[in-house]
Amino acid sequence: MPSSVRLGTKLEMRLERLAQRTGRPKSLYIRRAVKEYLDEQEDYLIAVQRLEENLPSIPLEKVLDELNLRRQARPKGRR
Repeated sequence: MPSSVRLGTKLEMRLERLAQRTGRPKSLYIRRAVKEYLDEQEDYLIAVQRLEENLPSIPLEKVLDELNLRRQARPKGRR
């Protein structure tokens, strides 16, 4: 669905410069920026809702396990 956005001069110049340097369309960066912003806002609203409903927090260890984000244990001295 087409949308229209007005950007300030400085922001438009930055976007144009990035598009020229990378050879990618400005619309790609606009879509990425909007998606990232929406993802952040949705996460924020979920957190606020959990706080307002007094729901228990989710331990980081459980989140890492559920999202399969645990890093493999590394031997000492290695990165």
